[in-house]
Amino acid sequence: MSINAFLPLIVIIGAMFLMTRSAKKKQQQAVQMRNEMQPGSGVRTIGGMYATVKEVNDDTVLLDAGPGVELLFAKNSIGAVLSDDEYNRIVHGIEHDLKADGTVVPDDASSLTETDEPADAASGEGTVDLGKKDTAEADAGEAKADAAEPKKTDGESDAK
Repeated sequence: MSINAFLPLIVIIGAMFLMTRSAKKKQQQAVQMRNEMQPGSGVRTIGGMYATVKEVNDDTVLLDAGPGVELLFAKNSIGAVLSDDEYNRIVHGIEHDLKADGTVVPDDASSLTETDEPADAASGEGTVDLGKKDTAEADAGEAKADAAEPKKTDGESDAK
C-alpha cells in the first residue's frame, strides 16, 4: 500500500488532535482563572450576572449581588473574573480617568475635520450648486414648458 492511500486519514487525525489540544488549553485556562478568584473580585457569571466574590470554597462561590443579596454559585458557573476598572465601568458606570492615559479621543469626528478657514475658501475652487434652481429661474422654465404644450384639465383626453 502507498502512503497516498493513508494521507486523508492522517490529515483527519492531525486536525482532531489540534482541535482537542486547543479546547483542552482553554479549559485549563478557565479552571486556573476560577482558582485565582479572591474575595472582592468582580465576576460575570455564564448567565450574565455581575457580582462581587464574597467567599471562595472548593466547588462553590458566594457572590454579593447587591445590598443584602448573597447568592451561592458553582465555581463552573463563573464566566469571567473582571478587572476592577472593567467591573466599575459596567456595574457602577464609573469611567476610567482618560486624562491619566495622556491621549484623549473626541466623542465625535467634527473636531478632526475642523479648520480655521471655511471649506469653500480652503479648497480654492468655485462653488458648485447642487440644490434647486432659484424660484425665478424655475418659474421661467415652467412657463416655457406650458407654452409648448397646452394644459389638460380633468376629464379631457387626447382621444378623437
